[in-house]
Amino acid sequence: MDLKAETVGLAVALELPLVVVDVQRAGPSTGMPTKTEAADLLQAMYGRHGESPIPIVAPYTPSECFQAAVEAVRIAVTYRTPVIVLSDTFLANSSEPWLVPNVDDLPEIDPAFATQPNHDDGFWPYLRNEKLARPWAIPGTPGLEHRIGGLEKEDGSGNISYDPENHERMTRLRAEKVARIANDIPLLEVDDPGGDAELLVLGWGSSYGPLRAGVRRVRDRGGKVAFAHVFHLNPLPRNTGEVLRSYTKVLVPETNMGQLVRIIRAEFLVDAEGYSKVTGSPLGAAEIDREIERRL
Repeated sequence: MDLKAETVGLAVALELPLVVVDVQRAGPSTGMPTKTEAADLLQAMYGRHGESPIPIVAPYTPSECFQAAVEAVRIAVTYRTPVIVLSDTFLANSSEPWLVPNVDDLPEIDPAFATQPNHDDGFWPYLRNEKLARPWAIPGTPGLEHRIGGLEKEDGSGNISYDPENHERMTRLRAEKVARIANDIPLLEVDDPGGDAELLVLGWGSSYGPLRAGVRRVRDRGGKVAFAHVFHLNPLPRNTGEVLRSYTKVLVPETNMGQLVRIIRAEFLVDAEGYSKVTGSPLGAAEIDREIERRL
């Protein structure tokens, strides 16, 4: 992630599928390489040159890592974009029973390779479909010769362009393409049995187990608390703002200095509160129980 930001930015400009798996550990630099942390979210969101948004998914259990990989490939191929999978050391060193799926039962991911010219002038590599994804032609296909690269391309034709209006249009198209993925992912689900909780606990990544256990402990004592966990981090599910505004208080525990909570504060203008832990060890159910009680 540190050394290949330029390559990832190139993939954004090329608009070609790429999946980057980041198994996060305690940093910065070499930090504590055998200890867990989830502090690469802001880097995944913004850590590239120029305006270059990228979809992000975050598995939350060991078995969910498989589904996260499948989903990352689906998004990458469907939308012609790099995708980042944010795992972490806690997940990497954990295990659980998992039923190996039948390959035939997995969803089909069709790259829909171009097979013929798409314009009177031949093959235009930056004409887009309804998802704003550009066509993908296998190199060497007769009649589909084209040029891609890191220099800005003209909308449609793919010719190198230094036109300022074209650059702004292409920048906005790439951002809109990622934003539209929100229409193609599930809504954020909320676990709120009574429907009358005032506090929502929101998590992501491997915090899932401790957060769920902490919430259960509070509920067993009669406390009213809701719980939601985010799998798609960029774009966020399209009902995220509605969910957050439904609660008087929002608590976001993270093994970083408060990265997701910064994003949702900025994006949705909600008064969410973070709980940070950067000791190199995962969150625990007892401390989540304690932090929830402090806010009830």
